[in-house]
Amino acid sequence: MEVQFLGGADEIGRSAVLVDDRLLLDYGMASESPPQYPVGDVDPDAVVVSHGHLDHAGAVPALLSGRDRPAIHWTPPTRDLARTLAEDTLKLHGSTPRCPFTDTDVRRLGEVSETHGYGEPFEAAGYEVTLYDAGHIPGSAHVLVDDGETRLLYTGDFHTGRQRLVAPSTARPAADAVICESTYSDVTHEPRDAVERRFAESLRETVWRGGTVVVPAFAIGRTQEAMLVCAAHDIDCYVDGMGQRVTEQLKRHPEFLRDADALRGAASSARFVDGRDGQRERIAEQNTVIITTSGMLSGGPAMTYVPAIRGDPTNTVALTGYQVEGTPGRQLLETGTAELDGRVMPVSAQVELHEFSAHADREGLLGFLDSYRDSQILVNHGDRCGEFAAELRADGLDAGAPALGETLTV
Repeated sequence: MEVQFLGGADEIGRSAVLVDDRLLLDYGMASESPPQYPVGDVDPDAVVVSHGHLDHAGAVPALLSGRDRPAIHWTPPTRDLARTLAEDTLKLHGSTPRCPFTDTDVRRLGEVSETHGYGEPFEAAGYEVTLYDAGHIPGSAHVLVDDGETRLLYTGDFHTGRQRLVAPSTARPAADAVICESTYSDVTHEPRDAVERRFAESLRETVWRGGTVVVPAFAIGRTQEAMLVCAAHDIDCYVDGMGQRVTEQLKRHPEFLRDADALRGAASSARFVDGRDGQRERIAEQNTVIITTSGMLSGGPAMTYVPAIRGDPTNTVALTGYQVEGTPGRQLLETGTAELDGRVMPVSAQVELHEFSAHADREGLLGFLDSYRDSQILVNHGDRCGEFAAELRADGLDAGAPALGETLTV
């Protein structure tokens, strides 16, 4: 079995792995400026998408522009989330050369989509494929590819720790080779209980002293996690942006949630914002909590809320996840200023980072890979893949870190 790394090799973003020139695992985009897409030309017989995040599913509609359109295999939540992402990408970039697909390509997703549950083997491009719960976001999957001689496990993104939205990954299917993500290979996450407690205390304290909290959050996964934490701690909140639509989609797939009743309860107690008639400006003047896209301050309703509250140190901007270098969120953390809607603005409000990660940390990665000590390990999806592979080799594992565009035999 030959595997070629078209993206996600020693980088985070645009994940894409091609198996024997026939089966494509993920086809994502990196939300840089301009956006980055997988390298090379591909014409797969079938595609399997691990989960519905932009860096894994964002470019999938571009595969449907030709006459021969591959079947797209995924879980039901991933199908819904991928379409939402595609429609959002068209809004942002559809009128520019930055977008490699059209509205027609997005509509074709429904024609080629084939959905599967966890643990249900299916045929794709001549392989037997099985999806296993990856514990990252609803519908996220490890992908096991079996050609009858070799079993290849592609982890996608996964988490082995506790979250409120989804249960942790416990699947360890037998495999001869493993393509493993390494996003947090040098990080030990703080216990989730401590992160939640500090987050809730900060929100309560800000509102108590008369301030407003803006919680920038990714629409898929993080918005719902923040809503669940607020509900668990009896904190009232508004929810704005694409996370509203995603929440409604996820409620339709209760079997992929850790506690569907809890999400329904959190959604019913939160106040959803439609943004009409100056509503956002009025909400920003209240002593309240606002969960809104985008998570890295690169667009969305956050472009209204953060400028509105930035001048008062009584207020708080509570970031909820990793801020990629070059994003306004990273700039805000490092400099106390942020470029918002084309203007660099000083922010006097308190700025905090609360790490609600949905990825396995170093301990989680090592624990997972301990089940594959006799397998070939290929490290991807990280900014220190080579270093982590070397650490695994020092521990006796057969590990390597493929380069972008490289083809390897497993």
